[in-house]
Amino acid sequence: MIRASLLALACFSTLSPAQEAPAGWKLVWSDEFDGKEIDFSKWDVEENGHGGGNGEMQYYADRPENIRVENGKLVIEAKKEKFNSAGVEKDYSSGRMRTKRRASWTYGRFEIRAKLPTGRGIWPAIWMLPENSPYGGWAASGEIDIMEMVGHEPNRVHGTLHHGANWPQNVHTGAPYTLEKGSFADDFHVFAIEWEKGEIRWYVDGKLYQTQNKWSSTGGPFPAPFDKPFHMVLNVAVGGGWPGPPDDKTVFPQKMEVDWVRVYQKP
Repeated sequence: MIRASLLALACFSTLSPAQEAPAGWKLVWSDEFDGKEIDFSKWDVEENGHGGGNGEMQYYADRPENIRVENGKLVIEAKKEKFNSAGVEKDYSSGRMRTKRRASWTYGRFEIRAKLPTGRGIWPAIWMLPENSPYGGWAASGEIDIMEMVGHEPNRVHGTLHHGANWPQNVHTGAPYTLEKGSFADDFHVFAIEWEKGEIRWYVDGKLYQTQNKWSSTGGPFPAPFDKPFHMVLNVAVGGGWPGPPDDKTVFPQKMEVDWVRVYQKP
């Protein structure tokens, strides 16, 4: 049975006017970023400098210089600057926000229209984490990466699942999508997944490029761990083990612009 958290359902009465839903889906949650400020009934802005366990080089700051609504878009901006907070000093700042404790969903179609940053060491991501940890710590309870891009490959994005056991016995499975021409920094594109019981499908601009229906869990039978509520995360990291650090050709600031986020479920 398709389920949404009570918090997500509570947001239904405040939805923007419904856009035309894909066939077979019904809009249950959205943010069109049409106001002047972040809607904190829908989003939590995170603030930390621990590097996300990936050796990232930014401090995620809760301030408009790094994360804001501007001209009908959410802007997450990475800046090169000395940033010191709570005794933690970083050479870069950026932004990260999530729907945790505001909205989470089990199954659905998730669409995000965004324009991505570029440059070596820049790592934008649109992804989902479990609202709780019913099967154990990361990544035993799962992670769904709707879109990740490393900035030195600006024409390619990745869709990935993390699952299996607790780190470091976890595994990941996924595939990339490459534009025929241009880069994801040139214009807005729609990144989407359709997550149903036992299957997750990835799309870019409506083109299906990957389907996964086999994954593992040490905590429960298939389709665990992807059978529990997940919330959404949007961020731009700097550095880390995958993209590596910025180089002297990386231009700052870099920003991810998000036009809208829409969540659909089947009636």
